[in-house]
Amino acid sequence: MSAPPESKPPVPVVCAVIEREGHVLVAQRPPHKLLPLKWEFPGGKVEPGENPADAIIREIREELGCEIRVTRALPPFIHDYKTVVIEMIPFVCVLAPGTSEPHPHEHVAIAWVQPAALRGYDLAAADWPVVDALLH
Repeated sequence: MSAPPESKPPVPVVCAVIEREGHVLVAQRPPHKLLPLKWEFPGGKVEPGENPADAIIREIREELGCEIRVTRALPPFIHDYKTVVIEMIPFVCVLAPGTSEPHPHEHVAIAWVQPAALRGYDLAAADWPVVDALLH
C-alpha cells in the first residue's frame, strides 16, 4: 500500500485594500501572467520568514511605487486555485502621507472604485471573499 500524496501547505499571499475618499484601489493583471486581465487587490507572496504586514508594504512599493500604512487586517482564508492553494491574508490600508500616487508598474491598469461597484469587475476568484469581508 502506498502512502497518500503529501499535501503542501498553502502559499501565504497578502493583498491590500487601499482606501481613499470612499474608494478602493484595484489593479488589472497583465495578459501574460496567471489569471490574465483579471482585476485584483494588489499584493503578492510572503517571503520565507517575512511578516505578512511587512510583505504587503514591500509588495505595494514594488508593484505600485508608493508607500502604504496598514490600518487593519481582514480575516485570512484558504483559496484553492487547483494549480496552487493559497492562504490569502488581506489588509485594509491607506496611502502614507506624502507618498507618490500609485502607478501600475506590474499591472496594465489601476482604478479607484466604490466598494459596492466591485461586483461589476472581473475579479480574481480569491478576491471575492475579500470583497465580502469589506462589504459586511
